[in-house]
Amino acid sequence: MAQTVLAAAASCWAVLMGLAPLLQIRRMIRERSSQAVSLGYFSILLVGFALWIGYGAAAGILALVIPNTVSLLVGTATMVVTLRFRRPARP
Repeated sequence: MAQTVLAAAASCWAVLMGLAPLLQIRRMIRERSSQAVSLGYFSILLVGFALWIGYGAAAGILALVIPNTVSLLVGTATMVVTLRFRRPARP
């Protein structure tokens, strides 16, 4: 019972952790700048999320697949917004 409750809590928290970069996206949009965001950091995270999704899928562990999919999607969105604000402005 305790293991099931802990697994559910950890999975829910992992989804929240995956959504956390939305705060960074909000800040970039508000400030119209992405200079404070490390592309290398997010690149490493995205590869890790993809690996955990692959492992979770191969092992049939949805508790790994779902939160890492959320993290991968939000991390990808963060990278897109970061790159968008780093392009030179058009005249």
